[in-house]
Amino acid sequence: MTKICIAGAMGRMGNILLKEAKNRGFEIVGAIEATDNPNNGKSLSELGICDSDVRLMGSERINQAAKKADVYITFTTPKAEVMNLPSVVDLKKRIILGTTGFTESQTRQLRDVISDKVPAVFSPNFSLGINILFKLTQILGSFPPEYDFSISEIHHTGKKDSPSGTAKRLGEIVSALRGYSQSVYGREGISPRKPDELEISALRAGGVPGIHDLIIAGPYELLKIEHIAFSRSVFAQGALYAAEWIIKQDEPRIFTMEDVLGFS
Repeated sequence: MTKICIAGAMGRMGNILLKEAKNRGFEIVGAIEATDNPNNGKSLSELGICDSDVRLMGSERINQAAKKADVYITFTTPKAEVMNLPSVVDLKKRIILGTTGFTESQTRQLRDVISDKVPAVFSPNFSLGINILFKLTQILGSFPPEYDFSISEIHHTGKKDSPSGTAKRLGEIVSALRGYSQSVYGREGISPRKPDELEISALRAGGVPGIHDLIIAGPYELLKIEHIAFSRSVFAQGALYAAEWIIKQDEPRIFTMEDVLGFS
């Protein structure tokens, strides 16, 4: 039975992760929240999340919360990750990281902290369908130059970063394929599209877990590949799938979902 510690336990993703993990036979040994969370000290059972006596701990007690874990799974904030992950690495715990919205500086900082020290999986989206979309996108470069690639995404109104980490990753793949050198996030006024531009649009509406569209349009036809997440459970299931995989890995490096799914 894989033992896990989940950070951001009271957040949207953390809450669902705990429930899915319990249902799938993982052993929950730690749950972490921000230091000032009023629920710290209460058990997961008392909080109505799942049947577990594990108590919610503030991030200042991360060493205690993660001590018995095989895998540390985290969906928090960039600021929290920069503070928490060095302690997790010192404990030699495997890591599943699903947080998005990092600056380039924060990304470099985390990679320096984790690379060559512990096995870890970084992904902007743990949905298996999205990661297959990433792979499919890599074979679409054979479209002629007059075909334009565009990306659109819709998320709930509470999502802080824009565009989504998934849209950014999809944009990186497309830009490498098509030679786009810049991205445009919406248009206004007189603003014709230039050949080196990738268009990415982001909408925030209601409680949408996530919709991503890859659009390829030529002079006389359009191909659209759409991924719709019905529930955040799909991201939790993917993260737990990655946790089951990472527990078997001994090489201290940062993996991606391509590695988990056997694409690389």
